[in-house]
Amino acid sequence: MATVTAATKNTRQQGAQRAQISQMPTYEWVALDKRGKRMKGSMPAKNASLVKAELRRQGMNPQTVKERAKPLFGGSGKAVKPRDVAIFSRQIATMMASGVPMVQSFDIIADGQKNPRFKTMLTDVKQSIEGGSTLNEALGQYPVQFDELYRNLVRAGESAGVLDTILDTVATYKEKTEAIKGKIKKALFYPIMVMVVAAAVIMIMLLFVVPVFAKTFKDAGAELPAPTQLLVTMSAFMQEYWYIVFGGLIGGIVALVMAKKRSVKFAHFLDRLSLKLPVMGNILRQSAIARFSRTLGVTFRAGVPLVEAMDAVAGATGSIVYADAVHQMRDDIAVGHQLQLSMRQTGLFPNMVVQMVAIGEESGALDAMLFKCAEFYEEEVSNAVDSLASLLEPLMMVILGTVVGGIVVALYLPIFKLAGTF
Repeated sequence: MATVTAATKNTRQQGAQRAQISQMPTYEWVALDKRGKRMKGSMPAKNASLVKAELRRQGMNPQTVKERAKPLFGGSGKAVKPRDVAIFSRQIATMMASGVPMVQSFDIIADGQKNPRFKTMLTDVKQSIEGGSTLNEALGQYPVQFDELYRNLVRAGESAGVLDTILDTVATYKEKTEAIKGKIKKALFYPIMVMVVAAAVIMIMLLFVVPVFAKTFKDAGAELPAPTQLLVTMSAFMQEYWYIVFGGLIGGIVALVMAKKRSVKFAHFLDRLSLKLPVMGNILRQSAIARFSRTLGVTFRAGVPLVEAMDAVAGATGSIVYADAVHQMRDDIAVGHQLQLSMRQTGLFPNMVVQMVAIGEESGALDAMLFKCAEFYEEEVSNAVDSLASLLEPLMMVILGTVVGGIVVALYLPIFKLAGTF
């Protein structure tokens, strides 16, 4: 026992020393080796003198030593994205499956990180493991990047002694969920950008182009057609009260976001509304079903109890409506109902999904059936997004052309009218 305690103490001291080194400034150096060859590199140290002394000890002649400049913005690195976590999961799963020790795996992955923030996170996790923590406990330092579902799966893998297999499953899960999120973003990005561009064009024309024409019409004393008069009136209003328009627009967006965050009922209403949208609502619904199926399949295969897994599954659906349904299903399962019966009661899952879950429960292959459902709906989302993109492109062009063309026609109507009088 004394030997184990001493070893643990030494490990913690080594971890503390590494933490101190990671907090030191990094110096870039250029030196000549014994053959006169120019060498360069970087080294953490308290000051430049220590760097020079270390280089001389290695038989090199220091030429320049300067502290690495810190970037003006984002000095701590970019935010750690879910994609970064997915790549990390795949890397560590591959290394552990190849027999590389966990601590060494973290060292290798951290050294290859270009994002300083993620590198620091991985170093902290590694030091916690060296100090005697389990991987699940060490990842708990960063609950945002490694959420409850991720940690629960890791804990199940550690308990069953199949951590490398579970990490591989988690890596696949993260990659699939990020892929489907990317598809949804792709579906939303194009129409939103077209609408933003259209709004910007309209604002520019109302503020800068229409006033020039309005002055010309006024000087000519021409009687303006109704479309042109409406356009001139809108332009005059924008010039006089532009700050109210922009302030109201920004305030409306902020109020909408805040209301969604603070009011559960309002957020629920918006989510239900989004699921009823034509085309887009179907994509969101299929996406929620795909996430539900894959997440529940992963947790079930990892050995996480079904009732316990439901909270994590609810958060992974990406939909408040489906999250509420999963919570209701959890309560039903807790009192002895079958999963397929609970799913049917919600009225949110297609009959095919319910039937496949029923077959999975009866045959003891629930995880396999859930993965098949996930793959089917992920493919459906992918195809629907591709079809939507091909349909939206000409539609958005028509809308943009109609808006801009309508403004141009309205501006030239009085000119055509004046030309007809001669």
